[in-house]
Amino acid sequence: MRPCAVCNNGSTMGKTCYVLIHMVEPLESAELLAFTKTVESKSLSRAAIELGVPRATVSRRLARLEEQLGVRLLRRTTRSLVLTEAGSSFYRQACIALASVEQARESVRVSVDVPRGDLRVSAPPFASESFSKLICDFIERHPAVRLHLHLSTVHVDLRRDGYDVAIRAAGELEPGLVARTLVKNELMAVASPAYLAAHGTPRVARELRDHRCLLGFARGEVPQTYWPVAGGRRLHVEGVFSTNDVVVLRDAVVRGLGVALMPRMLIESELSDRSVVQVLAGVIGAQNSVSVVYPEREYVPAQVRAFVDAIVAWAPRELGLQTLAARREKDLVPRPVKKRPTQHKSAKNSEKQR
Repeated sequence: MRPCAVCNNGSTMGKTCYVLIHMVEPLESAELLAFTKTVESKSLSRAAIELGVPRATVSRRLARLEEQLGVRLLRRTTRSLVLTEAGSSFYRQACIALASVEQARESVRVSVDVPRGDLRVSAPPFASESFSKLICDFIERHPAVRLHLHLSTVHVDLRRDGYDVAIRAAGELEPGLVARTLVKNELMAVASPAYLAAHGTPRVARELRDHRCLLGFARGEVPQTYWPVAGGRRLHVEGVFSTNDVVVLRDAVVRGLGVALMPRMLIESELSDRSVVQVLAGVIGAQNSVSVVYPEREYVPAQVRAFVDAIVAWAPRELGLQTLAARREKDLVPRPVKKRPTQHKSAKNSEKQR
């Protein structure tokens, strides 16, 4: 017979060993709380109400506590509860123990709720003063956070590379990540009117093979080789130019250098003034989202929650309405009024004479 882990005696596995095992079991805080509440309220019923549990649960916890300790703590009658001498001594120590547990819980709660420690963030380069202001405001608001901000179009592997948060535009999400959508976006094929006048307007997707395609980078890493086609299909494309900088890509389209797949929110102003136009509408394009992503965790660190909340509050206005505001400003600029051609004086006089 294997020796008992507690009494180390293989021949005594009966009642004696059972009692020894129960004596060394740690006391549960729920049992201590049931005992102290009962003593302070002088009633099982009132203790149950304060703890938010059935009266039978309090009674069961008290019985279990006395069984573990092997002493009577309370003498209960139908009308009263009286502490024994052992119960009185145990009550004082139980109060100290519960106070220590509460202090430990509060210390953890404070550290969990207050953003502190390292925070590694990956984001695309935003050509926006408001993004810089957002970052500076966050640093100022959370002095205990050490923020590491890496700006790149490359989609980092958050777990492998040790990042806490990333901002990215993508239709698919890797397993193990949580995403909060910042703004919906539309990808569309665009070209300048001058380019189309010189090279013709493609009518079907396959005609793009005869055009100069300007390519962005897939996942910010390698030049695109496919463009999305309606119905979930893809079209193979070859480009005369590729870049991971969407601003350069936009400028190349406006200059009439070719056809590009662009996010609508980056070319709203150009679409409005018709320096670029959409081609193959309903054929080439897709819907995607700009999202803030972070690793799925049971307990999200406070600094991650704080940064995600700040981005979620900032992005819809800046990413969604910035181009709209620019368009409105353009609309507010007074347009030159065309003057009607003035008639010659002799013509006016001849009209009067008539």
